[in-house]
Amino acid sequence: MKTAIKQLNLSELSKHLFWDVTCNELDPVASQGFIIRRVLRYGTMDDWRRIVGFYGIHAIAQVAMHARDIDRKSAAFVSLLAGMCKEKFRCYAETQSTMKHWVC
Repeated sequence: MKTAIKQLNLSELSKHLFWDVTCNELDPVASQGFIIRRVLRYGTMDDWRRIVGFYGIHAIAQVAMHARDIDRKSAAFVSLLAGMCKEKFRCYAETQSTMKHWVC
């Protein structure tokens, strides 16, 4: 098993994850949910490895379980790694409403 990362350096994560905020102002502990959701939605595998090393899979799973804005593939991935039932994730229970295209 890999050892945990003691410090999460946000500048090492992909730049496109935080297009709307200043990375220097984010606290990895206080902004844990925000950072995890961004990596789950838009991150690369390197970003994923960094947050798993810092937060751990169970903390990531807890954030993902309560998030509405992650897709089902990300939830299934996290649930598999955490050994949890994917139906416990909020994105499975409450689907976002999406507009369907009109059929002419």
